[in-house]
Formats: sequence, structure tokens, C-alpha cells
Amino acid sequence: VQLQASGGGLVQAGGSLRLSCAASGRTFSMYHMGWFRQAPGKEREFVALITWNGGSTDYEDSVRGRFTISRDNVKNTVDLQMNSLKPEDTAVYYCAADWAGDGLSYGRSLNYYDYWGPGTLVTVSS
Repeated sequence: VQLQASGGGLVQAGGSLRLSCAASGRTFSMYHMGWFRQAPGKEREFVALITWNGGSTDYEDSVRGRFTISRDNVKNTVDLQMNSLKPEDTAVYYCAADWAGDGLSYGRSLNYYDYWGPGTLVTVSS
């Protein structure tokens, strides 16, 4: 599967952005999907995930209640709605896909994810 994230940009603190990740291929619904981010000088970190059928979601503590992950298995997209943005949310955001067809567990670790798209930059000004 090939992934392409979009929707990044510059926003003031307290504002909102919606990131979208478009996936190619017919098996999108067989992947758990995640969003990660990497701030300058820091390691890539987990932000949110959604299971293959949208039945479960998980969020990193600092974004829970502000960010919402969703997916559309017809359009082959996964979105990240980001509200109440803070300067510390500034990072390059990446979407990633974890094959669910193997029946193995899923989670926050980067190691679960098989495919990554190029990132999209989110800058939150104070």
C-alpha cells in the first residue's frame, strides 16, 4: 500500500487542522492505520491509531480529547482532526499502515507498521 498525507500547514495556537492520508490499493480495509509525528531533534512518536474496521481507536495522552482519528474504507482514507492545537504539536506528521490480515496484535510501537508515507508539516505558532 502507498500512503500520501496532506493537510499540514501553519496555524495559530488554539486553531484546528485536518490531516488526511490517502492510500492506494484494494486492501486498505485490511490495515490498522496510525498517525505519528516527529518534532525537530526528537524521535518519531505515536499520536493515534484506528483498527482496520474503525472499531477501536487509541490516542497518545497529550492529544486525547483534542485529536480525532477516523477512516473511510470506501474512499481509502484516514483522517486526523486536530483541534485546540498547541505549539508543542508542531512536527512532521506521518501516516502508517499495519497489516491486520495476520491476526497479530496492533499497537503504538513504530515496529508494528509496515508502510509509511511521506510526512506533512504542521506548525503551530504561539
